[in-house]
Amino acid sequence: MGAVKRQDSFIQPIDSRRRSRGRHFLPLIAFASLALPSNAHASLFHGETLDSIANVISWVAIVIAPIIGIAIFWLVHILPEKIAEKKKHPQTKAIQCLCLLSLCFGGLLWPLAWLWAYSKPVLHKLAYGTDVDETVGHHGSAKEEETEIEKLRARVAELELQASSKGTHS
Repeated sequence: MGAVKRQDSFIQPIDSRRRSRGRHFLPLIAFASLALPSNAHASLFHGETLDSIANVISWVAIVIAPIIGIAIFWLVHILPEKIAEKKKHPQTKAIQCLCLLSLCFGGLLWPLAWLWAYSKPVLHKLAYGTDVDETVGHHGSAKEEETEIEKLRARVAELELQASSKGTHS
């Protein structure tokens, strides 16, 4: 135990010496803070330039930033709908409705729409035999079918003309 007491008595004087050194620098730090210039410039612009830059920044903050924020918020909220359309989810219209409701409720329903878009519709497969909606994303195929039907009708009319012309010549 005697050795422990010697170490404690040795540590205390070193600690008090360190404190006294810090106290010597205190007046020097106070003098340095008083001697440095007190004028600080917040901007490198002055006068009319500073006013016009402040006006531009205020217009950006008041008008442009909210418009961009709302657009990004809307684009993020329609992502589940786009995913459902891409995956030919059979409940795409319901997911779209949930996305719109989520916009009205400040985004609270958006995670549900996201999960629903990525879910596999097992009950739909049991009922209809498939887990994809064949009508989703095929809006252009109806026009293609109409043009194909028109082409076939034109070809049939052409063949009828050829058959009738051969019949009159024989």
